[in-house]
Amino acid sequence: MEPQLLHSVADGIATVVIHHPAKRNAMTARMWRDLPPLLGRLAPDPAVRALVLTGEGAHFCAGADISTLGEPGEDTRSLAVAAEDALAAFPKPTLAAVRGSCVGGGCQLAAACDLRFAEEGARFGVTPARLGIVYAASSTRRLASLVGPATAKYLLFSAELIDTERALRTGLVDEVLPAGELEARVARFARVLVSRSQLTQAAAKEFAAGLDERDAYWTEQARGSGDTAEGVAAFLERREPRFSWTAS
Repeated sequence: MEPQLLHSVADGIATVVIHHPAKRNAMTARMWRDLPPLLGRLAPDPAVRALVLTGEGAHFCAGADISTLGEPGEDTRSLAVAAEDALAAFPKPTLAAVRGSCVGGGCQLAAACDLRFAEEGARFGVTPARLGIVYAASSTRRLASLVGPATAKYLLFSAELIDTERALRTGLVDEVLPAGELEARVARFARVLVSRSQLTQAAAKEFAAGLDERDAYWTEQARGSGDTAEGVAAFLERREPRFSWTAS
């Protein structure tokens, strides 16, 4: 099978798989280019309430496929930034499920997700200093916001790889799972995300990104949604809530 992005939707969860196992799921120029329109189709789909990004087999993504960097007319850096920005802007919760290599552009994609769960043994690195590439300003700010300026500088200046223990300690990942347990944990947590209020999630995602000028908008959405009344009623009745607000 040629390098490509695979996707499926089941039980409210969209799963996007980076498929290029021959090169540890390195992203080709075409794969970078295909990600924003794929996300654009999944975002308004009412059947999608959360998104999981992962890699085929033993690795998440080893970055850009260097063999495609020299293709005429391709600006891989711009394509990677556009894909990262599209992932960060996805309006529903996103979770990166990481095994093995999560390096360069792969780490860039993982950092653009809302959450990152990793299997023990995964390795993380941001490696433009090995190639003399200027890391994009938006990507640098996102990384620094996630792990802090000191760790961002360590990763960018050195291009060294770090293990899951350090990634967890610095905030690059949210959970580390023993070998063989990542898939089940991600599935359980994705079901939790699907069960929660999309209204709360959508507003929180915007506020966390600094879009506080939309406070009045989200207050008005909350008033008319019925989600608060349903949440309180479900709590008092000791049942699961049936939230009705949707991003569409």
